[in-house]
Amino acid sequence: MTSVTELDLPAFDYSAPDLTGEVYHRRLAETRERGWLARGPLSYVVLDREAGEFFLRSRATAFPGREIADLFGVTAGRLREQIDANVLNQTGDRHRRLRALVGPAFTPRAADRWRPVMREFLTRLWDTTTGSGDFVRAVARPYPSMTIAAVLGAPVEDAPRLHEWSNLVQRQFDVRALSTELPRIETACAEVHDYVEALLAERRADPADDLLSALLAASGAGDRLSHAECVNLVVNVLAGGVDTTQAQLAHALRLFAAHPDQWALLAGDPAGRAPAAVREVLRFEPITPFTARICAEPVEFRAVGFPAGSIVAICAARANRETTDGDRFDITAERDGRALTFGAGAHYCLGANLATAELEEALAFLAPRMPGLRADGPAALGGVEGIYQVESLPLTWS
Repeated sequence: MTSVTELDLPAFDYSAPDLTGEVYHRRLAETRERGWLARGPLSYVVLDREAGEFFLRSRATAFPGREIADLFGVTAGRLREQIDANVLNQTGDRHRRLRALVGPAFTPRAADRWRPVMREFLTRLWDTTTGSGDFVRAVARPYPSMTIAAVLGAPVEDAPRLHEWSNLVQRQFDVRALSTELPRIETACAEVHDYVEALLAERRADPADDLLSALLAASGAGDRLSHAECVNLVVNVLAGGVDTTQAQLAHALRLFAAHPDQWALLAGDPAGRAPAAVREVLRFEPITPFTARICAEPVEFRAVGFPAGSIVAICAARANRETTDGDRFDITAERDGRALTFGAGAHYCLGANLATAELEEALAFLAPRMPGLRADGPAALGGVEGIYQVESLPLTWS
């Protein structure tokens, strides 16, 4: 067995300022041609699906949220408290207990019950469109925050604030933001914490059919869920369920604007083709390109030893394309293998079903209403080291 520290690995800098769009995918493909493993600024980069599955599922690895926070001096304050309490950073019995308590709110059946609400929000947003404009501002940004407000039981009028907080709190996973925007992230963590406390107090006095009321019921059932755990689970749902769906929906429309034949296929049978279209968007352009894991003990894979403390970044963006004709965007293609966009193993994305339902409803709603979809200028793309955002997306249609 050879230690990973002794290998002559190609370098891949996922924080490079020019790493976006097709440059990013081309550089990933070129690095992958040199092997399944590369060396990044803070971690090793895992570039194929089998290896990615291994590290995501291994019981010898964990999410390195605390370790990354330590690297950037985040050792106290509301952000550190949120990182320590984040369900992603829990392991063993506590992690299983927390997921079991919140999991029923995110099953496929639970997600389906919100589809009429999603369609109502899409109709409301569509009524303000004019035939061209920035899709992010018009639809992709407000739609997920309105949906999360409904799921939580928060006033829909609070959706803009929920979006802003989610955007900032999610930057705890962005190494560039941790080095440049830490005070803003700290402030957002404090504000959203206080907001959730107030919202829980309202729901305690007036329960409803929403996630907050369900968690409060669990927190009142013996010692199953403490008040602090209840608050942090709500913050986790809010932070993880807005920015991500916004980015994925914006990338979906960016892809379809560049593939008009695929958009026409979807428009011809929106309800029938939407599920496959969403799967292809999630596979082709995952908005969480790199998912980190730390080796809690020595790990061996393919005769390579990873010492305890080694951090690996599993690259879903490359792993997802390791399928037949994987670099082609095609909503009709039969793909072999499961995409790693939502992760794998014990920390598989809790909100995957809700996000999928939101995307399906959005694409099924928009495709027949936006014939002749095309770009009306270049998209402004963010970096790939955290959530791969589309900052603006000018589109036009017939």
